[in-house]
Parts: sequence; structure tokens; C-alpha cells
Amino acid sequence: MQINIRQINHVSVAELISDKVEIKNAQDALDIMMNSMYQGAENIMIREKHLIPSFFDLKTGVAGEILQKFSNYNAKLAIIGNFENISSKSLRDFIRESNRTGRINFVNTPEDAGKAFSR
Repeated sequence: MQINIRQINHVSVAELISDKVEIKNAQDALDIMMNSMYQGAENIMIREKHLIPSFFDLKTGVAGEILQKFSNYNAKLAIIGNFENISSKSLRDFIRESNRTGRINFVNTPEDAGKAFSR
């Protein structure tokens, strides 16, 4: 796992680089967030593949536990993936509400993440 700091739309963004699941629980998310903030980025960009699959099953509570850390530490998160064909109404509603409030964003591209961090 590697964390690269880059500028997108004049905003410092920490990008998680890995080919595997790196966030399995709230502590994993906190470790990545603290590492990113230590490097000067409060905006963190990860990919859908970095999250344990149960994150996307809201009944498990995994998403709530992980995302609460970002709220507690005033960090922003963008999750990059394809969220167009989600069958779960509750997950679609959760994504829509998250994107509306802006602390947690579900986006398609790094460029979309940069736009979300800039608002």
C-alpha cells in the first residue's frame, strides 16, 4: 500500500495506491486517514476495490463505522467506482445523501473527486 499526495483543482489529495482490499474496518480507515493528514492532505481518495465488500451492505454497519471516522476527524473522502447499477435502494439513497452533504463522495473518476473536494 502506498499513499501519494497530489494536487487536484488546487486541493491537496491523498490517493491510496493498492491492488487489494486495504480497508476492512474502522481502524484501517483511521490509519490511512492519519497517514494522509500527517502528509498534509485532509482529502482522501480511494477506490471501491480498497473497501471490504461488506462496506456496501449497509445492514452490516461497516460503512457507518468507517465513515464516522472521517466525520470525527473532519476529513473528506471520495470513493471512486461505478455506482450506477446498484440494486439496493437503501444504498442508492445513502450514496445520494452522502454526495449531497459533501463529506463523503461516491464518484466515477479522480477528476470528479477533485471537483467534490473543491466545493
